[in-house]
Amino acid sequence: MKKIMTLVMLAGMVIVSGCSGSDGAPGFDGQDGLDGLNGLDSEVFQLNNFDFVKDPVVGYTIYQKFTPVILSSENILIYRKTGTTTSNDPIWRLIPNTINATQGEVKYDFDFSKEDFSIYVSATYDLALTPAYINNQTFRIVIVPGTMSTTIDKNNYLDVVSSLNINESQVKAINF
Repeated sequence: MKKIMTLVMLAGMVIVSGCSGSDGAPGFDGQDGLDGLNGLDSEVFQLNNFDFVKDPVVGYTIYQKFTPVILSSENILIYRKTGTTTSNDPIWRLIPNTINATQGEVKYDFDFSKEDFSIYVSATYDLALTPAYINNQTFRIVIVPGTMSTTIDKNNYLDVVSSLNINESQVKAINF
């Protein structure tokens, strides 16, 4: 009797394990992530005509909070408007950047967290002597996914926003 029960149980397991049910109804299509570079995770903000504020400890800074905060996997690139072309298009320079001015060196730099960012400017001389480097400054802050390709020329603002599928109409202005 034990042998018959064992044989029946073994046959039952083989039959049950070979069964399958329906796959169910198809789900909704997701958005095409294009490796996270389709502009959904990326944004560009423009700080228009900002003046650096002199802090006695850290020097000249511009400080802004992200609202909402960015993801911990995201990075930012910051570009400073250094002029315009003959056709009045802006010229963007990636920071950190050092300028060799007549009076000495001027250096722009930044740091960021997922909550905020600061842009710094320092010089080998008193920056108050050259207000053009600290007043009415325009910057573009590009939030990029951490998976952004390392083959993109980050020094070229137009290449970066093109690779992120961001156009000029999507740039959000922050005025001071």
